[in-house]
Amino acid sequence: MKLKQTLLTVALLLATSVAFAMHCPADMRKIDEALAQNPQLSEGQLAEVRKYRAEGEELHNAGRHRESVDTLAKALKILGQ
Repeated sequence: MKLKQTLLTVALLLATSVAFAMHCPADMRKIDEALAQNPQLSEGQLAEVRKYRAEGEELHNAGRHRESVDTLAKALKILGQ
């Protein structure tokens, strides 16, 4: 019984990790598309968006998907998405 619970927990964790991993590129694409539209943001806001976009990609590439999604969400929020 304990083995089944452990296996189920591991399976759920892996599924969650994969879901976040697939979410990161979609968020990065949204940010890139929004930036291509020349949004009406201050230079400071644009710098923040670019910083969060770069950090999010680095975190994604390092396999830290939850942190990547959280960081990319900050950029999306500034962009009003």
